[in-house]
Amino acid sequence: MGSQSILVAGGAGYIGSHTVRLLNSEGYKVVVLDNLVYGHRDAIVDNEVVFVEGAVGDRELLRRLFKEHLFVAVIHFAAFAYVGESVTDPLKYYRNNTAEPLTLLEVMAEFDCQAFVFSSTCATYGEPRSIPLTEDHPQSPINPYGRSKLMVEWILDDCDQAFSLKSVALRYFNASGCSSDGKIGEDHNPETHLIPLVLQAAQGGIEHLTVFGTDYETPDGTCIRDYIHVEDLATAHVAAVKHLAGGGESVRCNLGTGIGVSVKEIIDVAEEVTGRKVPVKYGERRPGDPAQLVADPRLAKEILKWEAQHTKVRSMVETAWQWMSAPHGGHFEE
Repeated sequence: MGSQSILVAGGAGYIGSHTVRLLNSEGYKVVVLDNLVYGHRDAIVDNEVVFVEGAVGDRELLRRLFKEHLFVAVIHFAAFAYVGESVTDPLKYYRNNTAEPLTLLEVMAEFDCQAFVFSSTCATYGEPRSIPLTEDHPQSPINPYGRSKLMVEWILDDCDQAFSLKSVALRYFNASGCSSDGKIGEDHNPETHLIPLVLQAAQGGIEHLTVFGTDYETPDGTCIRDYIHVEDLATAHVAAVKHLAGGGESVRCNLGTGIGVSVKEIIDVAEEVTGRKVPVKYGERRPGDPAQLVADPRLAKEILKWEAQHTKVRSMVETAWQWMSAPHGGHFEE
């Protein structure tokens, strides 16, 4: 098991880089393929990891890598993930998130690599009809980002039917936090995730945090989300690789804690952790923002033998603050 080679597409990004570190620590031979549009070369901190700058849709490059490394599994993180941008530039999202993985899947079939772990999203569900969300909730995404991911889930289903490609699609809820040793973390430009934005406001990096909507049908009127620590997401991907390596069937799993936390609660925790006041302005609701998004994570526990270890949002805020308050200010060098 330990010396098997794994291709991690998008492994220099936020969740990918944390997963790469864990795979490496468990003895896998890891090859990262990343075009560095949003990823960071400095996020690959282990010397044993092979880094290749390139595109998931580059067939000849993929063939060369598959010949050289004989991958037993592929993990795909190489998606664009700005929901708003997906609405204004849908073709960019369908090209990168849906079309380019087709080339990867074709090369996998050519080299008889039968295990694919896919970074999916709770955005494939669309507006929740019930909370918590289970995997059999209807999938009706309301933006091109969610649709681009759902299409890949459908493609993977068809590949399983056609030639027994086995896959695990992991539907993340709100990824958050940074590595507990402070070596890598979250560095998006632009940043859209709530926790780093709250901390930037506390730090003075942005003038204020805008809270969109205070009149939702929730206990304090602000949106509730299920925040999942990035290190827990990493362990889920390794669990998915092991599930497939052990002959497991294809499965679609939610990744969350099952615990909902409101925007106001995040602000309160951030003020406790930083010892600073977070300047806030209140705005109107954003279209398409549901009042609550909370996972039912029981299937991942049952099938993958995985569950979140960081169930308190404080640990996510603390590790994010450790990363952002370091001398590099929460940014990789390049």
